[in-house]
Amino acid sequence: MVTQTPIAPSGSSVLNTARVVAAFCLLTLMPSAGGASLADKLTPGMPHYFDSFDAGQRPWQPGQPLNIEEVFKNYQYYEIVLDRDSKGIMVNQYIRGSKAGSEKYRVLPDGSLQKSEQ
Repeated sequence: MVTQTPIAPSGSSVLNTARVVAAFCLLTLMPSAGGASLADKLTPGMPHYFDSFDAGQRPWQPGQPLNIEEVFKNYQYYEIVLDRDSKGIMVNQYIRGSKAGSEKYRVLPDGSLQKSEQ
């Protein structure tokens, strides 16, 4: 007949388990850089200027940001304005300082963009 005797975990075993649990909690609870919402990256209602725009990215990420001096030096740039409710963006394309086009997109839950009817 086999009798089971309880074995108390060693101090190092408990410490290793605590480390694994802590690492798991940090990895699952930390927000990732790619998971930030557009409202965290762009101020709603304010124009932001970028060197490029690609609506096909999933999730969509803005291009390289430009400061106002760089905007006037570039042949082509994009002005992006996030709606106040953060559910849509207006994209204005400029070539040689003149507005060349404008498109409105809806921001989908997965971060991708869907072109809106204007």
